Amino acid sequence: MVALRYLTLVWPGLPWLWLRGSLAGLVLALAFGVSLDIAVIATWIWPGLVELPITIGLWAATASIWLIAIVSAASAFPSAIPRVRAAEADALYIRARDAYLARDWHLAETRLRELLALSPTDGEAQLLLGGLLRRLGRDDESRQALEKLARSDSGATWRRAIARELAKVSGRPGSTGIAAAGREVDDPDAIVLPLREESTAAHRRTEAA
Repeated sequence: MVALRYLTLVWPGLPWLWLRGSLAGLVLALAFGVSLDIAVIATWIWPGLVELPITIGLWAATASIWLIAIVSAASAFPSAIPRVRAAEADALYIRARDAYLARDWHLAETRLRELLALSPTDGEAQLLLGGLLRRLGRDDESRQALEKLARSDSGATWRRAIARELAKVSGRPGSTGIAAAGREVDDPDAIVLPLREESTAAHRRTEAA
């Protein structure tokens, strides 16, 4: 599996696109594909389409993109998403949930970010963080977190909840994205999330894996 991960270096942008779902990786991969296609067309399919110096320039540009991308990706190769033990991840989530229910927003956010650092694909934690940020009035951050979740496979289970949260963020009048004095925004429509219990969490995580 490690060898297969390093094979993604062959195509510019693929390491970040394949291993992290990065939009920048997608743009780079497409840009390289387009430049390579144009160079191949100008060289072998329609050789008279452009003059020889332009063809050489196309290949030079394609080779430059490839070399720069490979060197850049090799120097900052994305690590594999870690496999987190169910007990450890669930313990963090339960602490975050309890802090959220106790209205200890700072502690809840800290625990959720710790969990997402260990398990970036935890959809429940991502959704709860998005709702928490909305309650704090940090609408831009909330929207970004929710939209990121909606684009990922982890968000498939939570599409309706994500849509409701995004509607609340977009529909709030006079939103500045910053809560006054660091207090939560008065929000009667707090996020309602099916909060997992200790007895079922590990089983569900095993099934998801």
